[in-house]
Amino acid sequence: MLRHHPFLVELLTLVGLVLAPFVLGWIGASPDTVNRVLVWGLFGIGFDILFGFTGLLSFGQSAFFGTGGFFAAYILTRLGFPSVVLALVLGMVVAAVVGYLIGLIALRRTGIYFAMITVAIAEVFYFVEFNPLAEWTGGENGLPGVPTPHFHLGSLDLDFSTGWSLYQFFAVCYFIGIVVALRIVRSPVGAIFRAIRENPLRASAVGHNIHGYKLTAFVVAAAYAGFAGGMLGVLQAFMPPDAFTFGTSGQLVMQAAIGGTGTLFGPLLGAAVWLFLQDFLQSSTGLGAAWKLVLGIIFVVLVCGLRRGLIGGLDDLWGLLTGCKAKRAAAAAQAAAAPPAAAVPVATTPAAVAATPRAPAPQEPAGIILEASGLSKRYGGIVANSDIDFSVRQGELRGIIGPNGAGKSTFFKMLTCEVKPSSGKIVFDGRDITGMAVADVCQLGLTKSYQINQLFNRLTVRENLTIAALAALRGRFRLDLFRSLKRIPGLTEQVDHTLELVNLTQRPDTPVAELAYGEKRRLEVGLALATRPSLLLLDEPLAGMSPTERAETVQLLKSIGQGRTLVVIDHDMDSLFELAGQVTVLQEGKVLVEGTPEQIKSNTLVQDAYLGGVHGTLAHA
Repeated sequence: MLRHHPFLVELLTLVGLVLAPFVLGWIGASPDTVNRVLVWGLFGIGFDILFGFTGLLSFGQSAFFGTGGFFAAYILTRLGFPSVVLALVLGMVVAAVVGYLIGLIALRRTGIYFAMITVAIAEVFYFVEFNPLAEWTGGENGLPGVPTPHFHLGSLDLDFSTGWSLYQFFAVCYFIGIVVALRIVRSPVGAIFRAIRENPLRASAVGHNIHGYKLTAFVVAAAYAGFAGGMLGVLQAFMPPDAFTFGTSGQLVMQAAIGGTGTLFGPLLGAAVWLFLQDFLQSSTGLGAAWKLVLGIIFVVLVCGLRRGLIGGLDDLWGLLTGCKAKRAAAAAQAAAAPPAAAVPVATTPAAVAATPRAPAPQEPAGIILEASGLSKRYGGIVANSDIDFSVRQGELRGIIGPNGAGKSTFFKMLTCEVKPSSGKIVFDGRDITGMAVADVCQLGLTKSYQINQLFNRLTVRENLTIAALAALRGRFRLDLFRSLKRIPGLTEQVDHTLELVNLTQRPDTPVAELAYGEKRRLEVGLALATRPSLLLLDEPLAGMSPTERAETVQLLKSIGQGRTLVVIDHDMDSLFELAGQVTVLQEGKVLVEGTPEQIKSNTLVQDAYLGGVHGTLAHA
C-alpha cells in the first residue's frame, strides 16, 4: 500500500494530530500530559534513528536534551532573545555540534563500550551543569521564565500560551520532525543505517564508510534531542536541571522499548503509555511512592510479552487477523521448493550495462590486475601465511585449493585488506593497496564473498542488493539525507540485473531469514556482484550445498565469470577444476605449486601434501 501511496503515513499522522485534542479532550486527558507526550515523542524520534535504525544504544541522550534546552532557555531568559522558534532552532544546532564532537570520541568503540561511554558523558554534562556552569544554567534552580511562542502576522496575533493552544504549536513541531525523519529513513542514508544495524562488517565490506554514517546518526539524534529539550522549557515555562540526569536517558530508552524501536512512532506511543500510566498511578490509585514499583512491573511485562513493542504486537495481530503472515510463509515455501531459473548470460541481459565490472581497458586482456609479493601474516608465534607471491591476470578465473589450515581464508582477508599483513605488498590495478581500509579497496573494485554468509538478515533480498549497489553508485560516503532511492540513476537496473545473475528474481521481497541455504549462498555472491567489482574473490561459494545446489552454483559461477576476473577458494576440487583455468595450491601458509587443473591433478607434491600421499586420486578426479 505504501508503494502506491508514498505519503500515506504523513497524511495519517496529520489527521491523528488534528483529531487528538478532540478525542483526548473528550476522554478527559490533560493537555499538559498530551503536550509532554509530544515532547518525548519528538525526543524519541532521534533516539529511534540512532538505536532502532542504526543499532547504536546510547544512554547519554540527556546530555543533548539538556544542552539544547538550556541554550534556548538561556538566550530567551537572560539575553532577551525575541523569537522562541529561532531560539529552539539555535538550541538544536548547538546540541548537534556538541553531538558531533562527542560522537568523534564515543564512536571509537562499539557495543557495550559505546553505551558505557555515553553514560559517562551524560554524567559529565550533569556535573558541569550543576557546578562550573551553574551561573548560566541556574544550577539546582534551573532557568525560570521561559516564554511561550507568540506570532504577529499583520493584523493576526497568534499566542500559544498554555493547554490546547500550546498543543497546536507542539503538534506542528512534531509533524515537521516526523516528516523529516521519514525522509531520512527512506533515503540512501537510511538504507545504510539499517545495514549497519544488521551487519556493520558487511556494510563496510561492500564499500560504505560506516564510521561516517554512524556519526551522522549520532548528530541527527542529538539535534532532535536539543530541539525537544527546548520544547520542554517552553512547556514548563522553566528549564529544569533534571533534563541532564541519567533518569531522563533511561526513561527515553524505556519508552522506546514499550512502543517499539525501528518504527519512528514507537517512542510516541511508548511515551503516551508511560506518561498516562504515571499520572494515573500517582493520582487515582492511592499507591503513594509505590507507583514507581507498579510502573516498573508493567514495563517488564510489556517488554517481555511484546518483544517488538506495542507497534510490533499490533503488526503481528494484524498479520494474524488478515492471514498475511500465513500467505507470505506459504509463498516463501513454494518459491523455495521451485527449481531456480537458468543462469542469465551477462551479454544478453537488458540491464547488463548497469552492472558491468569496473575492469581495465579491453585492449589489455592479459595485464596483471592483482599482484601480491612477499605476503606474510603472523599471529604471535603462529605463521598463517609466509612469503606468498601471487598474481592474477585480467579476465582470469583462478582457483585456490589447500587442506584445512593451509591459510586460504587469511590470505583472502589480506588481499581485501580485512587483515593487515605482517609484511609484504599488495598491488591492485597498478595501485599499492597494502594497509588500506576494506571500504576503500571495495570502492576501487576489489571485493569478496564470505565463507560464512554475511547478510543483512532482517532485510529483504532487494534491500540487501540495494545496499551493495549504493556503494558503487554513490561512493563510500554521501549525505543525501533527503534523496529518494528512486531518484538514484541506475540503481533499480543494477539491482534487477544482479537478481537475474544470481537467480533470485522470484524472491526480491523475501526477508533473508526466510531464504533456503542455497539461496543465501547465491545472495552472498550477489552482494559482492552488486558492487560492480573488477576482481571478485569467492571464499568457498559451494560450502554446505547439496550435490544439486552445487551443480546449479557451478553454472552460476560460469555465467558470472563472463567478462569478470574471479578468484575462487573451495574444497570441492571437481567443481573447481571444472571452473578454473589456473589453480594455486597452498600448504602450511605457502604456495606449493601453480598450474592448470590437469597439471595439478598429476602433481605428486600436491598428492602428497593434499591427500597424504594417496597417488592417482587427483589424476582421476
